[in-house]
Amino acid sequence: MSNERGDRRSGPRSSRGGRGRYTRRRKVCAFCLEKTKSIDYKDVGTLRRYVTDRGKIRSRRKTGMCAKHQRRLAVAVKRARHLALLPFTAEQIRQY
Repeated sequence: MSNERGDRRSGPRSSRGGRGRYTRRRKVCAFCLEKTKSIDYKDVGTLRRYVTDRGKIRSRRKTGMCAKHQRRLAVAVKRARHLALLPFTAEQIRQY
């Protein structure tokens, strides 16, 4: 009953029940920690942290935000884009 790689598997998926190499830290919403009442669309520095270099809004999985603040962040980013405070796309894409 040996596998191709031998029976030296260790880690979270091993059949021996060994411990993994690391434990995953739970991501916490930054706005919940600061107890922010609202996300301001004029605060471009904060909004840029949640937008990729291509201009896309980062997902909740990547940022660790709660659903409520992710929805408010999306509205704030869209407002900032509409008022030309944030770009819709990256500059190298706009050239084509």
